[in-house]
Amino acid sequence: MMKKQLMLPLLAGLCAILFFGSCSKNDSSGGGTAQLDLRLTDAPGAFDALYLDIRGVAFHTDADGWTTFDAIVPGVYDLLEFRNGVDTLIARTTLPAGKLSQVRFILGENNSIVVDGTEHPLKVPSGEESGLKFNVHQELIPDGSYTVWTDFDAARSIVQTGNGSYTLKPVIRVFTELTNGRIKGVVEPMSANPVVYAMGETDTATAFPDAEGFFLISGLPEGDYRVVIEPDPASGLAPDTTEAVPVRFGIIADLGTKTLTATAE
Repeated sequence: MMKKQLMLPLLAGLCAILFFGSCSKNDSSGGGTAQLDLRLTDAPGAFDALYLDIRGVAFHTDADGWTTFDAIVPGVYDLLEFRNGVDTLIARTTLPAGKLSQVRFILGENNSIVVDGTEHPLKVPSGEESGLKFNVHQELIPDGSYTVWTDFDAARSIVQTGNGSYTLKPVIRVFTELTNGRIKGVVEPMSANPVVYAMGETDTATAFPDAEGFFLISGLPEGDYRVVIEPDPASGLAPDTTEAVPVRFGIIADLGTKTLTATAE
């Protein structure tokens, strides 16, 4: 198993106060600037760990094109550490005002996945050359301050090939404070190993509750969602379904405590 320098949320948060990324070129827009924080979070998958070696971040604006920055704390991040509302700061920078259209992560070589206690190399096509690129489409106003979250859907981003190797084909949701619909709740008992699904008109988001049963699903578009809590079939407990949960930006839809009961005979 390869040696890793894991980046935890608290470490990244403390280092964010001390370090700023180094910019590869200067602002040439002449139209003012805005501050942007890029944070990493995760929709989990059924793996033990998912390690990405994050070395830098590039932003594409209409004013300057691609601009590359160092990550605040370059290193190997376990994406599965960042779930149920936990995130970490990857980059904090100043960008020219105008349209931010794309972001990409520049990766190193130490990417891997741990499945059933065994670590496997993770192939990331073009990760080191062109990076993992995704669309943002955020208008940056002069003197504004913005936070953008990148949410890796781990369960849908990992492809196992026929020869048993693993490839990352990232499925990423991007959201800001203004486009962040959320659903939270608590599930009991956790001995049932429940999984939470929020089903919208066009997509389904997933959450694995923490040890206390708490879950938080973020980055949902506005709409009404069907929330299904699926216990392990071996638990003998029945799924719990809540229909038409309203998700609106700026408000957390709180389902309260959901107690799973025995399957009807």
